[in-house]
Amino acid sequence: MKRFHIHVHVDDITASVAFYSKLFGAEPTRVETDYAKWMLDDPRVNFAISTRGTKAGVDHLGFQVDDTAELAELAQRAQAADMALVDQGETTCCYARSDKHWIVDPQGIAWEHFHSLGSAVVYGESRQGEPLSSAPACCGPRGTPVGVPVKPAGSACC
Repeated sequence: MKRFHIHVHVDDITASVAFYSKLFGAEPTRVETDYAKWMLDDPRVNFAISTRGTKAGVDHLGFQVDDTAELAELAQRAQAADMALVDQGETTCCYARSDKHWIVDPQGIAWEHFHSLGSAVVYGESRQGEPLSSAPACCGPRGTPVGVPVKPAGSACC
């Protein structure tokens, strides 16, 4: 079964953890000094926040799957639709070990498809000799962040 994934970059982790905990009516399943994650069942969402980005807002979307067969199915769908797929294989990102691949939609939004393999004690690892500090986050490839702007209270919407 798939779980929708949303990753949001925030400026203040403490304030954001307090806000989302109240919004979701649940405490995060993992909290670090630069990261927090909620594994919600209603709706079925893996919602993560971190201070690792360059701009506050939604960074990327994705699907977390329960097994390698579901991950392979998502890869086949992407390839059938002629989407460029970047296979990271097993990697460490967001305090977790995962097997993952990425696609980027026509608007440039990155979509992460991953199967979690376990917990990690570090936010992420460098890839192909790239220092971790050189990238805004260990997750990649970088698409264009979704860019949902932060609006002041009382501003008009839609």
